[in-house]
Amino acid sequence: MEVCKVILASVFSAAVLFVIGKVMGHKQISQFDFFDYITGITIGSIAAELAITLEKPWWKPTVAMLVYGAISITLSIVADKFPRTRKYINGTPTIIMNNQKLYRKNLKKAKLDLSEFMLMCRQEGYFNLEDIQTAIFEVNGKLTILPTSKKRPLNPEDICLSPEPEYINTEVIMDGRILDENLNRMGLDKIWLKRQLEKQGFKNAKEVFLGICDNNNKLTLYKGE
Repeated sequence: MEVCKVILASVFSAAVLFVIGKVMGHKQISQFDFFDYITGITIGSIAAELAITLEKPWWKPTVAMLVYGAISITLSIVADKFPRTRKYINGTPTIIMNNQKLYRKNLKKAKLDLSEFMLMCRQEGYFNLEDIQTAIFEVNGKLTILPTSKKRPLNPEDICLSPEPEYINTEVIMDGRILDENLNRMGLDKIWLKRQLEKQGFKNAKEVFLGICDNNNKLTLYKGE
């Protein structure tokens, strides 16, 4: 009997977590600010307690989860509506290094020591600090680096080139099924698609695992093995 209660409580807590997660929005762990991180841990802990604590009323942890979720959502709305509050709610980026100068005060403010800073630089692919123009510690705990002009990647503008703009390719066939909506959005039809299939030696779309069309109506087909 208790096993059934645990199963039902777990399903219920998972459902509440799912709803709260959908309302709060999708965010990767690396994008969480400090409060989002703490709130996520707290809500998860309450959900786990709800799943295994059978003798307590189920509504108490449920209300607690909803309150934490509501606080997080409210702060997000406030930060969105009132930009001046963002630095208090989300924090502000901290410049750790600029023009070959390391800021000891900002390192202390960001709760970083030199070893941690050097590690983060190496993780971003910079093993020599002389290659770094500016290093900023973001509010999500990641380090953003602007390389010096000599170390940054070559851009077309640097050699006076103006390349054609690139567009995202569109799937028109997936797992043997024609994606009519994508096909219509590109201004194409099934007659055009049938001709293209015949040109490439396919009898019909069912023989194609994946079909991708670019902005110039060039169709690339992949046969399922």
